[in-house]
Amino acid sequence: MPGPLEGLKVVELAGLAPAPFGCMVLADLGASVVRVDRIGGGTEAPLLGRGRRSIGVDVRRPEGAELVLRLVAASDVLVEGFRPGVTERLGIGPAQCLARNPKLVYGRMTGWGQDGPLADRAGHDINYIAVAGALEPIGRAGAPPTVPLNIVGDFGGGGLLLAVGVLAALYERERSGRGQVVDAAMVDGAALLTTFLHGMASAGAWTGGRGENLLDGGAPFYDVYEAADGRFVSVGALEEKFYAELLAVLGLADAGLPSRHDPANWPELRSRIAAAVATRTRDEWAALAEGTDACLAPVLAPGEAPEHGHNVRRGTFVEVAGVPQPAPAPRFERTPPTTPSPPPTVGADTDAVLGELGLGAEEIADLRAAGVVG
Repeated sequence: MPGPLEGLKVVELAGLAPAPFGCMVLADLGASVVRVDRIGGGTEAPLLGRGRRSIGVDVRRPEGAELVLRLVAASDVLVEGFRPGVTERLGIGPAQCLARNPKLVYGRMTGWGQDGPLADRAGHDINYIAVAGALEPIGRAGAPPTVPLNIVGDFGGGGLLLAVGVLAALYERERSGRGQVVDAAMVDGAALLTTFLHGMASAGAWTGGRGENLLDGGAPFYDVYEAADGRFVSVGALEEKFYAELLAVLGLADAGLPSRHDPANWPELRSRIAAAVATRTRDEWAALAEGTDACLAPVLAPGEAPEHGHNVRRGTFVEVAGVPQPAPAPRFERTPPTTPSPPPTVGADTDAVLGELGLGAEEIADLRAAGVVG
């Protein structure tokens, strides 16, 4: 089965991580994505390019920009991840593309957005999530904020937000018959991901500093502990019944622990739980917790995750061209996506895609000789 987005045609102007991730999500779910790559270029994150076709085009040249406009005329979506104004200067901005195809959804992926005082400034994931208020709360008490990889900005608040925005615009197009521009900014998306935190704060349930609250490692029953082998287990026993099962698994049910409802007792509780966890290996604890609601799970490295029994059973990871990687998600009952194809080499599909636009072999050869395509 090809996936629920079968028939959706997407043009992707090759860029860095967040926009390729958003297009990967669309491709995973069945969209036909053609990536416009720089001739002779490579890719920063090859796995994010899975499920695509690639054409090599010099979009800085008028002839190359015209090829993009011809692609746009036959497509539903264009995605770009450049700084504001770049595609306009290339002749493939929203006005030019929507003039060719008024039903086009034009997805724009940036860090700071298309406007605002920082719009033209350089930045990376860590800067966007810092300004969004998503970085400061992450980390241990008394320590600097912990960098959460580039998941919060680039992927959760960036590429995934872009994909949602594109799909929302496509749904609206069904009623209006018109396309529109989608402005997906990582600073907006990262801020959106903190909505629950703002809600807790407004309800008086998030009053401590970094690392001193219920869900940031401040509570000893929602934290990570080192096992006897130097590896770690995660503990998330928030509810009373789950906490009781956790203590039973750890052998602490009758240990006379102080009440967990008084934060003044948390240092002692943390010390007692840490001492218990340190008596067995990570996998021994995982085995003891199996079949219980203790909310104790092993902390797996990315390379270990594909081998975990639950992930194996669900097919959470797939192997593409010998490389284990996360499978498309979410799941669909009637239209499950297929296993993604490997990322293409740059320009691997230039002739085929241009042929579909009506260009003949001689015309393609002339464009290649002139350095417009590759």
